[in-house]
Amino acid sequence: MAIEDVVRLALERGYFFPTAEIYPRAPAGFWEYGPLGTQLKRKFVEAWLREIVRRDEMLLIDGSQILPRDVFVASGHLETFADPISSCTRCNTIYRIDRLLEEHLGVKVPERTPPEEIDAIIRVNNFRCPSCGGELSPVSLFNMMFGLRVGGAGEEAYLRPETCQNIFIDFPRLYKISRRKLPIAFAQLGKSFRNEISPRQSLLRMREFTQAEVEVFFNPSKADDFEKFDVFRDYHLQISIDGEDVRMTCGDAVGRGIVSSRLVGYYLGLIQSFYLKLGIPPERLRLRRLGEAEKAFYAREGWDLEVLTSAGWVELVACNNRGDYDLSGHGRVSGADLTVTEDGVKVLPHIFELSMGVDRSILALLDIGYAEKGGRRILKMHPSLSPYTAAILPLLDRDELVSKARQVYDMLRLDFDVFFDTSGSIGRRYRRQDEIGTPYCITIDFETLKDDTVTVRDRDTMGQERLPITRLAEYISKAMRI
Repeated sequence: MAIEDVVRLALERGYFFPTAEIYPRAPAGFWEYGPLGTQLKRKFVEAWLREIVRRDEMLLIDGSQILPRDVFVASGHLETFADPISSCTRCNTIYRIDRLLEEHLGVKVPERTPPEEIDAIIRVNNFRCPSCGGELSPVSLFNMMFGLRVGGAGEEAYLRPETCQNIFIDFPRLYKISRRKLPIAFAQLGKSFRNEISPRQSLLRMREFTQAEVEVFFNPSKADDFEKFDVFRDYHLQISIDGEDVRMTCGDAVGRGIVSSRLVGYYLGLIQSFYLKLGIPPERLRLRRLGEAEKAFYAREGWDLEVLTSAGWVELVACNNRGDYDLSGHGRVSGADLTVTEDGVKVLPHIFELSMGVDRSILALLDIGYAEKGGRRILKMHPSLSPYTAAILPLLDRDELVSKARQVYDMLRLDFDVFFDTSGSIGRRYRRQDEIGTPYCITIDFETLKDDTVTVRDRDTMGQERLPITRLAEYISKAMRI
């Protein structure tokens, strides 16, 4: 299967579709979620809140999407948040040149490679515009932030390119009101905005996207004094180092210095276990350690949690040990003291980050779950994520069956996402539910009228079993547990 098959199904069934698609000149990189996609996204976020935020006792905030210029002076975004671009001197097409070289020449250009070095790669390979064969202009850097002006005075501000800066600049107040000691984890769910040169592959590269961010503030001298590490000490991480995939426990990874501390090992275990609980096969998931040339400019240590999709390995979560880069920068530019005093010692906290791409996670789940089997298109996903957990289907469009089916539907619909359908043959209705990922079809037939039992059909096995109506809520609830 190809990612295009998943996108086609998403468009047909209303998972997601391009923004302003009725307008031919609408810019790319913006996407809408339809009814099914909205349900899936909501349930993914609920799983994140339960399995990451609540499980780790994190504190949740909701910050502004517009931030003043000085925030991005301190963060380094105004100076460094840029992609290399080149344009064709003949057809004027603008390219994100590093990705173009990787696609056409197989040459991987590391982040922060100077423009003149990329120019040299183009010259050596005599690389030209793939559209018309024209010569490419010298490489330049394009800052990806969306700028705007605030108020009558037109003060310079920007749409945030990542959600984490809110947490950093709010830290003094958050620390004070939390009444906790380090380490403290703050989380945020929200929109970020990046003016991508060539957004593509639907939800994988967007100009407006949702991030689920975790920032852990800790005392660097106590990163190994972390009791919660015992939860994952014997848990196996799927690690990729310099192209070699290995499986080892968190304890071994920390003990051998592959992971910098127990605190970092714990959070790598936490994020990997989250995706495995959602049904991603272990062999399609890895934590890849980033080399020096790949790490973000602020990172002392970098890991990408990646999933193998039909489009190749895709980063879902950036896991970065940011050191004191952020609080040092914001303290310097703002003049505020961002240190804390604990046990009589003054500390400038370091930060470990789990930055999750929600939209690309959703696309990855759809891609992994999509299959074509015996003429069926099917979306296999965990019942807790499926837009509809069950479909209520009267066997025939007969008044007595429809009335009874309505009773079952009304009994369940306030506690579960259930769908009611009377249109078409029962086989056709099963197929429609398979396509949108509904794990259970509950059929009301003439036997139901006699003994109040129903047939429950499983999406993945197509097996059926007979259950009393009174047991349906318990049955569905058990299936939805992660």
